[in-house]
Amino acid sequence: METGTSADIAERAARRFQTARRITEGTFGAASAGLGIGVGMNTAVLYTDGEIGLPLVGLLLVGLAAFTVLYMRLVRAGMQGRAPARELVLSALLAAALSLMLFENPMWIMVGPFWASVAALCLPGLRNLIAVCVGTSALLATYSVIAAWERAHWFMWPTMFLICMGICGLAVGGNMAQKWLWDVMQEVDAAREAQARLAVTEERLRFARDLHDLLGHNLSLIAVKSELAIRMTEADPARARAEMADVRQAARDALREVRAAVRGYRVVELDAELASVRAVLEAAGVRCTVPDDPGGLPEEIGGVLAWVVREGATNVLKHSEARRCDITLARYDGSVVLEMVNDGARPAAEGSGTGLTGLTERLAAVGGTLTAEHTGQGRFLLRAAVPLPEPSKSTDEPLRSVA
Repeated sequence: METGTSADIAERAARRFQTARRITEGTFGAASAGLGIGVGMNTAVLYTDGEIGLPLVGLLLVGLAAFTVLYMRLVRAGMQGRAPARELVLSALLAAALSLMLFENPMWIMVGPFWASVAALCLPGLRNLIAVCVGTSALLATYSVIAAWERAHWFMWPTMFLICMGICGLAVGGNMAQKWLWDVMQEVDAAREAQARLAVTEERLRFARDLHDLLGHNLSLIAVKSELAIRMTEADPARARAEMADVRQAARDALREVRAAVRGYRVVELDAELASVRAVLEAAGVRCTVPDDPGGLPEEIGGVLAWVVREGATNVLKHSEARRCDITLARYDGSVVLEMVNDGARPAAEGSGTGLTGLTERLAAVGGTLTAEHTGQGRFLLRAAVPLPEPSKSTDEPLRSVA
């Protein structure tokens, strides 16, 4: 069983997916190369025996090279779910022309099934498969009967047709089996990405639900009371003042609840917030390293740093295409320093966001500072420094990070 973070697993899955794609294309390429080598050697034998001339040899080699190129183009198109009409028509005409060499040697009968097998990749559906196999087999059976006219007659045509149908069926079946396996791998890879996106979406929905539950009632009450006060302003000023007093109280209650919620978030241990952020980032495909349990930090400072981690992770998801985010925590000269560094940062936009402004205010309340800057090569640094109430005995001793 594989171990490691979800980002590690996602990276391994992506590498396996690309490897599978290369192997699948390589298998088709190997089959095409096998056909080319076989008929190429047969061409050399025919030339050596004096059955064909040098101009025809050159023409056959050019035709085989062109057929191989078209074959691989159709393979890639079929794996992508496309059906390029021009390549299909050109390859069909070229296969029909090359199959005329069947008059010289029966081995050239394999060109037709090879074309049918790759055409089936681009033309899915039972009717298309049957049409491709029937058309190819009918042409090859006709060539075969004409080539052996002195030893065979037209009543042999059905037999040759059935033999060619069997060869085409095997070739088409082999390619379709590989295509089916490729489609399954694509679906598995898409499902993995969808699962990661779903995890991030669920976390965002949780944040939205908590905010709604916190403020929804009081804000609705404020809206209703305010509207009532407006209507009563002229008819009953005393009632309007009472309603506005209720609005003021509701606003104070909402503010108190928000502050209580903030205090509740602040008392959450920093290591719990680090673990939560790591899970969210890695669900989004971002490899994340976090420090060990810091321990010994005052509750207020730990809460502020937890907010920095949360806002930093939100910015990574919203404003970058990061593949990695490193979070470190260290003590220096009586201060604790938290740094978040991620890659894939987009160019800086004009103005500063409200999130960073709020973090600056939170840190200022405990005497801390915030630095947010692009450091080049698509990297972004978020740095928070907060003085500790008492000098730390472990000065300049960084806390370890774990993958």
